[in-house]
Amino acid sequence: MSSEQIDFIGATGHTLSGRLDLPDGPAHGYALFAHCFTCTKNSLAAVRIAKALTARGFGVFRFDFTGLGDSGGDFSDATFSGDVFDLVAAAEHMSRLGHAPKLLVGHSLGGAAVLAAAADIPSVAAVAVIGAPFEADHVTALFEGDLGAILSCGEATVNLGGRPFTIRRSFVEDLRSHDLGSKISELRRPLLILHAPRDQTVGIENAASIFQAARHPKSFVSLDGADHLLTDAKDADYAADVIAAWARRYLGDEETTVEQSGNDDVPAGYVVVEGAKDAGFPVRITAGHTHFYSDEPVANGGLGSGPTPHELVSAGLGACTALTLRLYAERKQWPLEGVRVVVGHTKRQDGTPTDLFVRDIRLDGPLDATQRDRLLEIAGRCPVHRLLEAGAAVQTHSSGGKNE
Repeated sequence: MSSEQIDFIGATGHTLSGRLDLPDGPAHGYALFAHCFTCTKNSLAAVRIAKALTARGFGVFRFDFTGLGDSGGDFSDATFSGDVFDLVAAAEHMSRLGHAPKLLVGHSLGGAAVLAAAADIPSVAAVAVIGAPFEADHVTALFEGDLGAILSCGEATVNLGGRPFTIRRSFVEDLRSHDLGSKISELRRPLLILHAPRDQTVGIENAASIFQAARHPKSFVSLDGADHLLTDAKDADYAADVIAAWARRYLGDEETTVEQSGNDDVPAGYVVVEGAKDAGFPVRITAGHTHFYSDEPVANGGLGSGPTPHELVSAGLGACTALTLRLYAERKQWPLEGVRVVVGHTKRQDGTPTDLFVRDIRLDGPLDATQRDRLLEIAGRCPVHRLLEAGAAVQTHSSGGKNE
């Protein structure tokens, strides 16, 4: 993976510092990450989530809000509304670079910001929040002892995370002016809520309120054992795993460089496999309405982004075996409750140049010995098993190419 610095002009005219993390191969899509209150793009959670998502095939853009990190402006002049506008400006800049964000990810107050900004970013197809508050002014609890001085004097210097920050009355008043509940109910995007049950900074009740306000599709995942800042790397990796798996359902594959051809002329029952030189080893497979990838392992120069061709053949044998056994048991009305088939591909060790598929079958349920023996016999009769043992001819022809 690679990372490059990208600066852009924020909503108030200041230069904001960003970093774009890119996967080694084609991106599944691009995410825009919003860091927590008084944090930066280089906070532990921001870096770990971004790197983990990048390792899973996503491009991620993270940046410092106005007055924080390497960005211009004065934090004392910043507001929550300004952060929301900066997110929109970042999304517009990404779009100009050809990386329009389809996924918004926000941590803590950054989560509240992405919930408020999503409606103003047309390219966004899904939103994920980590440890987010239901109300923007929840953050005032961090300086509750100084709140009276801020409101009466107009500003005060408070200690947050061991660092001094000037908080102004305008910041507090702006926080209180936002109605996140209505923003969440009108989100009209799939929403993923991740929250630690023992979060001491933003209580778990906030996740419940966000979930209650949101419309479907919405999902909640508990970050059991994690703290608010995800200081343990395994917690950040787990959150990224969940976000990546969830988001791919909604992001599609528009960003991949594998060029898609029309499949209207493909007969029913055929599969289409497409690849391009600039996409590396991964190839996109279309089987009916299902799309997935096949790839070489990292050790062979691939990205490991999908099963290898031999694994796909093994999967075909395993799937055919399981389906055949289920159908046979149902027809016989036998108590087969579950089937687990493990298939591996290897070469024979006796010197013969023959491929060998090793298959292990587990049959669950109160079957008697006769039923079990018969099912194992039936496994050898599944269509793919017979095809592999008998061999098959391959007929190849060319349909030309686009440059011919």
